[in-house]
Amino acid sequence: MDIESIKNLIPAYAKDLKLNFSSVLTAEGSPGLTKTQILATAYASSIAARNSELRRHFEKLAMAELPPNQLNAAQAAASIMAMNNIYYRATHMLSNTEYLKMQAKLRMNVIANPGVDKVDFEIYSLAVSAINGCGMCLSAHEAVVRKAAITAEGVQSALRIAAVVHGLAVAIEAGSSAQSERQAA
Repeated sequence: MDIESIKNLIPAYAKDLKLNFSSVLTAEGSPGLTKTQILATAYASSIAARNSELRRHFEKLAMAELPPNQLNAAQAAASIMAMNNIYYRATHMLSNTEYLKMQAKLRMNVIANPGVDKVDFEIYSLAVSAINGCGMCLSAHEAVVRKAAITAEGVQSALRIAAVVHGLAVAIEAGSSAQSERQAA
């Protein structure tokens, strides 16, 4: 499985996404991130984007390129952020600020011990939080990675990867739906 197989999933009307995809998965297109950070961020983002076809392709690509601990960390970031982003986004959106002062009482041990360099896990969590739309989590993860010497350009790269992967998931889903409807007609 390679990047070309993912490109082949992209409908013709999503040419901009195809071009952006080709760029963001390279060191030149995602400055401030390592090759491992780029691919694991894309994989975590594909899980968060919830398009099973795209996720399967990214998983095969990631399995061929990343060590098992990085695969696990990307999966763990997508999973724990799925929970955290809902909880923290909701407490932040409620007009009653009392909830912001309460302990979450949710287990999040993987954040403290993700099995990879903590900054890598935080980058994956940042990208997933962007897809899930949690401002509190975005701010928290951005602060951690910036403190760990990831540049603003590196943060932007992670956000661009998340945006492009999510856009691909939507385009692939729309293309699949349209094709199914045409075949049924």
